[in-house]
Amino acid sequence: MSFEIEGTLYKKFDTNQVTDTFKKREFVIELDGPYPQFIQFQLTQDRCGVLDTYNETDKIKVFFDLRGREWKSPQGELKYFNSLNAWKIEAATAESAAPEAPVASKDSFPAAPDEQKFDDNDDLPF
Repeated sequence: MSFEIEGTLYKKFDTNQVTDTFKKREFVIELDGPYPQFIQFQLTQDRCGVLDTYNETDKIKVFFDLRGREWKSPQGELKYFNSLNAWKIEAATAESAAPEAPVASKDSFPAAPDEQKFDDNDDLPF
C-alpha cells in the first residue's frame, strides 16, 4: 500500500552503508500545523540519491510505503518496528485554490411546474 504526504524538508542525513550490499539514507520532514510534527523516512539502495536535489526548508511531497516487522531478542522478548520507506520525492506544488462554489439563492432554481409562487412580502407566519 502506498501513501503520500507533503511537508518541509527539515533534516537530511548522509547515506549510511549498513552492509556491503545494503545502504540507506534517512531524512525528516516537518508537517505544518498548530502542533508541528517531525516525521522520519528512509530511502534505500539506489533511491538514496533522490534527495540530493533538495535542500532543507524545501517543500516536498514524499511517496512512501509503510513497513513493519517483528524481532525476537536473544532473551525471547518480541519487539515490533515500523519504517516509512520513501520511494519517490518531488517538489510540492502550490495548492491551487479551488474556486468557491456559488451560493445558491432561492431564486436560482426554477420552480417546479406544480409549485405555487408566493409573495416574499406575505406576512403569514408559515
